[in-house]
Amino acid sequence: MQNIRFNEYKVFLYRIFLVYVFYTISRLLFVVFNTGLLQVESVGQLAKLCLYGLKFDTTIIIYTNSLFIVLSLLPIQKFTKKPFQKFLFYLYFITNSIATAFNFIDIIYYRFTFTRSTINITESIENETNKMTLFVNFFKDYWYVFLLFFVAIFVWIKLYKLVKIQPKIYTKKWVYYISSIIIFLGIIPFSIAGIRGDFDHSTRPINIVDASNNVTNVAHANVVLNTPFCIVRTMSKKSFKKVYFVSEEVINEKIKPFKQYHSEENEMKKMNVVIFIMESFAREYCGAFNTKLESKTYKSYTPFLDSLAQHSLIFDNAYTNGLKSIHAMPAILAGIPSFKDAFTSSPYSNTESESLISVLNGQGYETTFFHGAPNGSMGFLGYSNILGYDHYKGMTEYGNDADFDGTWGIWDEKFFQYMKNELSKDEQPFFATVFSVSSHDPFKVPVQYEGKFPKGTVPIHQCIGYSDFALKRFFEEASKEKWFENTLFIITADHCNQIYEEEYFKALTRTAVPILFYMPGNSELKGVDSDWAQHIDIYPTILDILGYNKPFRSWGRSLLNKEEVPPFVFNYSNNLYQFMYGDYICLFDGQKPTGYYHKSDKNYTTNLINENKPEFKEMKIRCEAFLQNYFDKITDRNLSGK
Repeated sequence: MQNIRFNEYKVFLYRIFLVYVFYTISRLLFVVFNTGLLQVESVGQLAKLCLYGLKFDTTIIIYTNSLFIVLSLLPIQKFTKKPFQKFLFYLYFITNSIATAFNFIDIIYYRFTFTRSTINITESIENETNKMTLFVNFFKDYWYVFLLFFVAIFVWIKLYKLVKIQPKIYTKKWVYYISSIIIFLGIIPFSIAGIRGDFDHSTRPINIVDASNNVTNVAHANVVLNTPFCIVRTMSKKSFKKVYFVSEEVINEKIKPFKQYHSEENEMKKMNVVIFIMESFAREYCGAFNTKLESKTYKSYTPFLDSLAQHSLIFDNAYTNGLKSIHAMPAILAGIPSFKDAFTSSPYSNTESESLISVLNGQGYETTFFHGAPNGSMGFLGYSNILGYDHYKGMTEYGNDADFDGTWGIWDEKFFQYMKNELSKDEQPFFATVFSVSSHDPFKVPVQYEGKFPKGTVPIHQCIGYSDFALKRFFEEASKEKWFENTLFIITADHCNQIYEEEYFKALTRTAVPILFYMPGNSELKGVDSDWAQHIDIYPTILDILGYNKPFRSWGRSLLNKEEVPPFVFNYSNNLYQFMYGDYICLFDGQKPTGYYHKSDKNYTTNLINENKPEFKEMKIRCEAFLQNYFDKITDRNLSGK
């Protein structure tokens, strides 16, 4: 027995055990810092989620430590000596600290995306020219997470060094080698099972969706998961893959990918159109969209938008079709949603797409995209070129760096006035889109406005107040222009951000945004509509209002037309598709429904899947038809409407 490597195996197991310990610590911190979003109700429930998470931890621990495992178990006596043990030390901590760092990043990043990060984690900043500034600001704002990470690594190193391998001379070499080989071969099937997540070879390896298997609250799947697992599992995946569920007849009946709202005899109104995509302007912050909210503490931070809503058609049950800024652009302008992977980061993003821009270009409109950030920021310049805008006007065209906020771009008030002046130079009809920048981390307002806007309960509130003020200033000045009365204005948000109200911590409402249509020259276009609405509905609604009289491709529907396609919302959150239709919400994993919930059950607590309601069959078919047509058209690069 003295020729078997008991000491080496004990030290090896101890080192692997430490990886599990610090994955668990990062999971606990993830829950602590996101308590309101994750809503873990008890210590017992948290313990169960951590236990379920061990399967996912095991997979990624074996992936990231595979070389360390092999080198630790090889029967080479020199490997027990100090030089090689030092090499193993660095190998162990380089790989594991990088993997663990992603878990710590998601402690903060989760509150912005509501899902664990995947391989496209850098998508939001990959086109930024000021990455170092963004990193410095992130470090300043969330220094405590960085501190916790480095403290964890320091403690981990101390614990690692507590137990050391004792070099030993083995007298019976054959016992040493045979026992080592047997143990090494014995570990292989356990490692394979660990990577797959199960010993059952008849099932596929575990994936992100499997985290939802043992949870009752869909958000808890993000507790079960760890971020490096999600990154690895999406690393080699084909972003878009065709699926086959239903016939083309079903697609044409249920989805109606081609719309036509007016006969060709009708003449299209050549009105100007201006879309404001407001950074992080969640529905939660806008009082006019929360008149039904049961909250004694609710406060609105958008007094101007609330006043404008009284003269507008607003949708107070609207949602995003993506989770990031770049996802909003194709959804709003071309009716292309982003699900598990963003369309804009896929190989198909440069596909010629029929869109609001291509349609209006064809009708003689002058089209411009405005974004006050450095040109190319967020990937907007590239995608605006793909869509076919005539002009892109960013920080370069603005031409005055004195109005730079120091992080993202030109302050909204200044840039909106610049846009107003540029629009006044354009020939009518024109179409303009502006993407705001100021209501964003690090949540600052111009020095001259410090104290002017309510600080509120979370840092973004004063920024929302400032950007709302910027909107007010724009409309005050634009109303003096000749083109104002002949313009249709649309205001929405790209995605949500910091949450305070309990209602918006719920799984359903985390993607809730305002959608507003304002037409100064049409007093009839006003009211409140509480049916399901979404970003991809904006494009067809605009064409319907303008009276566009030709067929066009759209996965959304006109919000003014509820007969052709009934109101619905389709998006992706908490690692599942969410299909909202009628009185119910269907959660769909890409192959089958995993649950049905009443729309009043906004936290998805009571799964009705066993009730077999007729509505459920209809929802399943519509889910299947939508996804089939979506992946089919994108992978075939057939988005032109032809």
